[in-house]
Amino acid sequence: MRNNLSSLITLSHVAKKLYRPDDVFELSRVTRMEKIRTEIFETSKEGAANVARETASLILDKQKRGEKAVISVVAGRTMTDLFSELVRLHQTEGLSFGNVVLFNLFEYYPLAEPNQGCFHQLKEQLIDKVDIRPENVYSLNGMEDKQNIAAACTAYEQKIQELGGIDLQLLGIGRGGNIGFNEPGTQQNSPTRLVILDNVSRNDAASMFGGAEKVPLSAVTMGLGAIMRAKQVVLMAWGEHKAEMVVRAIEGEQSTACPASVLQLHPNAKAVIDLSAASQLTRISHPWLVTSCEWDDQLMRRAIVWLCQQTGKPILKLTNKDYNEYGLSELITLHGSAYDCNIKIFNQLQHTITGWPGGKPNADDSTRPERATPYPKKVLIFSPHPDDDVISMGGTFARLIKQGHNVHVAYETSGCIAVGDVEVIRFMDFMKGFQQMHIPEAKVIPQKFEEYMHFFKHEKVGDQDTREILDLKALIRRGEATAACRHMGLDTSHIHFLNLPFYETGTIKKGDLSNKDIEIVKRLLVELKPDEMFVAGDLADPHGTHKVCLDAVLAAIDELKDTEKWLQECRIWMYRGAWMEWEVDLIEMAVPMSPEELRFKRNTILNHQSQMESAPFLGNDERLFWQRAEDRNHATAELYAQLGLANYEAIEAFVQYHIL
Repeated sequence: MRNNLSSLITLSHVAKKLYRPDDVFELSRVTRMEKIRTEIFETSKEGAANVARETASLILDKQKRGEKAVISVVAGRTMTDLFSELVRLHQTEGLSFGNVVLFNLFEYYPLAEPNQGCFHQLKEQLIDKVDIRPENVYSLNGMEDKQNIAAACTAYEQKIQELGGIDLQLLGIGRGGNIGFNEPGTQQNSPTRLVILDNVSRNDAASMFGGAEKVPLSAVTMGLGAIMRAKQVVLMAWGEHKAEMVVRAIEGEQSTACPASVLQLHPNAKAVIDLSAASQLTRISHPWLVTSCEWDDQLMRRAIVWLCQQTGKPILKLTNKDYNEYGLSELITLHGSAYDCNIKIFNQLQHTITGWPGGKPNADDSTRPERATPYPKKVLIFSPHPDDDVISMGGTFARLIKQGHNVHVAYETSGCIAVGDVEVIRFMDFMKGFQQMHIPEAKVIPQKFEEYMHFFKHEKVGDQDTREILDLKALIRRGEATAACRHMGLDTSHIHFLNLPFYETGTIKKGDLSNKDIEIVKRLLVELKPDEMFVAGDLADPHGTHKVCLDAVLAAIDELKDTEKWLQECRIWMYRGAWMEWEVDLIEMAVPMSPEELRFKRNTILNHQSQMESAPFLGNDERLFWQRAEDRNHATAELYAQLGLANYEAIEAFVQYHIL
C-alpha cells in the first residue's frame, strides 16, 4: 500500500539538484540566499528520520564517554514522526535513553488538570515509550502557584546550567514565526518566563484543548536567551502552511518580528524541512536567481509571471531589456526573442481558461484542458469535509451540473469534530419543538436534550464527546451538505458519505490511514467508474485531514490502475481554495465565474451554518470560509488580468494529477 503519494506531487515540478545538489560548489550556489544552514527532504518522514538518527548519534556518543545527553524538546505535530522514529530505534535497535536528560521547552499556563498540555503529550508520544529515567525529565509546571512562577522559571534555567547546558535543542516554528512561545517582539536575550499568548498561538493550540476559547491565556516558556545558549539547534518544519515563516526565518532579515530568525546568529543551528515547507525558499521558488536552470514550460511560465510582477507589465509587453535586466537572458538565448517567449507563455495561460470544466461537446479540444468526449461525463468530486467541495470548487460544481454531466460527490469524513456544542443545542431545541407539535407525549427528545445539556455543562477541557453526540454532530454536517447539494441542483441520490475510519477517533488527533479507508474509496471508484474526478490537493490544511484524504484516494487509484482499465482514460483534477490557491505556473484549468455565479457559490456555502462563526477550528485566518474562497477566487482572476488575459470576476483553479 503506497499511502503517501501526495508527497510526490511536489517532486514533479522541483529539480532534484535544487534540494539535493551534486557537490559542495553547487550547494553553495543554490543556498546563497539562506542565512541558516538548511537541509531539504522529499517528505516529512525522511526529514524526521534524519533528525532522529542524528539525535541517536549524540546519545550514543555521550554514552561512550560516560556523559549525559541534555536534550530540549516539545510535543506537537512537528515532532510526531521524530518521536515515532526514536521510539522505533529504542524498541527495535536497542537505543537506550538511560543517559538522556530531557527538558520540556514550554507549557501552557494555567492548566486545570495534569493530563492537559504539552508535557502530557510528551509523555504519551515519547517518555512513556522509552527507558528514560523519571528523575532525568524536567518540565515547567502548568499548575504552579502564581506566586512561584518567576522563581520556578529562574530555577529551570539554573538546572540547565548545572547540567552543563543543552546539547541539542529541537524546535518547531509557529505560524507567527515563534520558537517556543517566544512570539513576535521577543528580545534575543529573553529568559525563561511567563508570557501571554497571542491569537495566532491560541488558534494553533485549539486542537489540543478542543477549541481556541478553551486554550489557556498564557504559557511558561524557555526564552530565546536559553535557546541560543544550546550547543546545537535543529529547527524542523513540515508542510505548506509553514512555508511563509520558513522563508522569513531562513532568508529574511534578522528581526524580532520573526523570532525564529534569531537562529541566523547561532553558530551551530540548522533547519530540517520538507519540500512543501521549502516551497518559498529562493532555490525552490525562483531558482534562476541562484543557479542555471533546466528550463521546461512550467519553470518558464513561473519565471515570466515573476518577471511581469517585477516590471508591472502584462506578458505581451515584456521586452528583451526586461529579460536581460532581471537575469532571464537565458530564455532569450533559448527562444530567440522576448516576443517568442511572451507569446508561448501567453498562449499556454490562455489555453488554461475554460467555461466547460467537463469538456465542451462537439468542439475542437486540442487546446482545451478537458476532453470533449465522452459527453455527458460521469464526474466524481471527492470532498475531505462536508463543505470543501462548495468552498473550493462550488462554481465548477454548479457548472458541471448545469452542463448536463452525471455528477456525484463523495464526502470522505463526517466532519463531526468541527461542530460546536452550541449547534447541537440549537438542533435539539428545534427537535423538541417539532416533537411537541406532533407527538407531545413522547419523552425521548426532552430526555436526550437534558442529558446533552448536563454533559456540556460539566464538560472539562480535554473531555471527549460521547459517541452519540459525535453522531449527532455528524448528522448536522450531513444535513448541511445535503442542503448545499440540493441548492446546486444535484440529485441527492448522488451524494456518498464515506465516513472514513481514520477520522472517527472523536478527537482532533486522527488515526493513521489504513486499508479500511482505502477499500472504502476503492469500492466507490469501482462502482461509479467516473470519466473525470476532482480531489482536494489543499495540503496546507493545518489539521492534516486534507492530506490523509488525498492519500486515501491516490492509494486507491494506485491499487486499481492495473485492473481497472477505465482509470487510464479518467482525467483527475486537484482543487484548492480553503487554505491557499495553486500558483499560476501550475494551473492547468482555470474556470471563470461571473458575479452572479460567485454569489450563487456564496449562498451554497452558507448552507453550512455550523461552519460559520461558531466553528471550533477556523484556524488563524479570521475570515469565514466563504470570504476566504471569494478572496482567493478574486485574486486568481486579478492575476490573470494583470498578465494581460481576460478580466473575469473570479476564477477557480485546478492542476491535473497524473497517475504514477
